[in-house]
Amino acid sequence: MNKKILLSTLLGISSFGIMAQDANKAFAITSDGNADHIWMNIRQIDLGTGQVTKTIFQRSKSNFVFTDLNTKKVVNQTTNNPNIFTSKEYPTGSMVAAAAFDQRNNKLFFIPMRIGELRWVELNIKNETPKFYSTSSDALAFANSNPMKLDEANNITRMVIAADGNGYALSNDGNHFIKFTTGRKPVITELGALIDDEKNGAISVHNKCSSWGGDMLADAFGKLYIISASRNVFVIDIDTRVASFKGTITGLPANFTSNAAAVNANGDIVLGSANVFAGYYVAKLSDLKASPIANSDKQYNASDFANGNLLLQKEADAARKKGEYVPLIDNLFSNSDKNVFPNPVTGSNFSVLFQNQKPGNYTLLITDISGRTLQSQIVNISKGTQTATVSLKTKPSNGVYIVKALGEDKQIAFTERIVVQ
Repeated sequence: MNKKILLSTLLGISSFGIMAQDANKAFAITSDGNADHIWMNIRQIDLGTGQVTKTIFQRSKSNFVFTDLNTKKVVNQTTNNPNIFTSKEYPTGSMVAAAAFDQRNNKLFFIPMRIGELRWVELNIKNETPKFYSTSSDALAFANSNPMKLDEANNITRMVIAADGNGYALSNDGNHFIKFTTGRKPVITELGALIDDEKNGAISVHNKCSSWGGDMLADAFGKLYIISASRNVFVIDIDTRVASFKGTITGLPANFTSNAAAVNANGDIVLGSANVFAGYYVAKLSDLKASPIANSDKQYNASDFANGNLLLQKEADAARKKGEYVPLIDNLFSNSDKNVFPNPVTGSNFSVLFQNQKPGNYTLLITDISGRTLQSQIVNISKGTQTATVSLKTKPSNGVYIVKALGEDKQIAFTERIVVQ
């Protein structure tokens, strides 16, 4: 009996360790590690140890496939490209300072600093040539410039996937706040300029000295957080675009610019610098006091971190357990591919679109916000594009609901939010 208890305990500890390790997984845009400042490489890092664990893409060395979704042009790169710093056909050309990890679809989104295109790399490919994709939009036209010019105001330097499942990006000067969906055909929208909270005083979100550069984080209640290169923290209300100054991070070395930020497994902020090779630091949102992560990597400086964790997740979970209203569903759904139509649902029927899914039986679940199943049905999907009709047995009250498609392996094929009116 004691041996069984011990074994169960060890297995539990092991499982917890694996989960914690996965929660600390993040991605970094880094230099080559030769005391350089060329941010064109993508590496996987562990936020707990502060160590690089894997190289996803390395400039001038990694092969790649790069597909422009607008022109349908595909570039297969198997040799060194001498024009990687200026070529729009090189995935990280003109360097990158903003990235966001879409945990649901396992994609790393980014926008090169002087190329106004939303790009991403598929991260579910193992031991294969990385596959990059790119799409352009009028909403990003402001970011196009000569790759060798230092027009820093329009550079995209902050990006994150928020609790609503959408991506958000921000120019250096705070005058271009961008929203993008994360599906196969992203929709990119210019939301306008950020607005300073009247309580900010002299510390404006638009000021170059205090507020440019850095990174962006999201919390589980739907807010965004700018951490500028100058260590100042602003809280962003997405709906109003108001930026409220929260405070300044202390405890960092004098020449440490806070360019990279991500949320670790404990819900704390891990910081990296593009300016110095000083390792990683960690700070709590509550007091913004930073301390070094012992023995963290000092070889690669980083222009950006990205992972799927949200600030204040524990607080949001606790609020839900108490029955309190939390407005968002923490990356549970993706509203980007419009798999359900019409949406809003005004009658008793709606359609669900299946594209590029494996043939087989799928279970369609309709649940409420709390996860309670209201209705389910089995649909058989053959190869190609197919539409399934769902008839609501009892039309629920007006509100927001979730449609989940589960494969035969009980894994979620896709999830989408619907509004019933």
